[in-house]
Amino acid sequence: MAFEQLFLKWNRSINLAAPSTLDDVWGRHILDSAQLGRIEPQAKRWVDLGSGGGFPGLVVAFLLVERDGASIDLVESNRKKASFLQAVIGQFGLPARVIARRIDDSYPLVSAPEIVTARALASLPDLLDLSASWLTKGARALFHKGRDYRAEVEESTHRWAFDLVEHPSMTDPHGVILELSNLRPATRNELLA
Repeated sequence: MAFEQLFLKWNRSINLAAPSTLDDVWGRHILDSAQLGRIEPQAKRWVDLGSGGGFPGLVVAFLLVERDGASIDLVESNRKKASFLQAVIGQFGLPARVIARRIDDSYPLVSAPEIVTARALASLPDLLDLSASWLTKGARALFHKGRDYRAEVEESTHRWAFDLVEHPSMTDPHGVILELSNLRPATRNELLA
């Protein structure tokens, strides 16, 4: 695939992914990211936080090409990684936009996403804090998580209440995609429950 080759070429100079994962870019990164399209086949407005090497953001952009009016904002503060993202968007004509800023500086630039994604960016409590400005206004999150996700969910309930659906990963037997919606500050009763 042309995207995979472009990714590997750029990775040699700017380290887009861990070296230990490069022997299977297709399975470890591309297919892992693409499963979000199966979970949410209708959404048109997406934002990917900490897009880095383009997973899942660029893969979602490829999936959105056939959805009329769909687009994804890729938030990435690292200028070299943002340049990579922009190069891929331009080469393949993807319905995406790079926002080369820190996440907390991107809030006014990303208007009303339906879906917020992140992969290998931060712990769930931190992700909820970073994305709360969208998730408390009706957006849903699709966050890739690994084997310790239950502890992260538990820790998140100390501050936040939310509806949660766990989607088993199709590519990682220990991984899940956490679908979170209806995010709100936890009330005293929810904290005591």
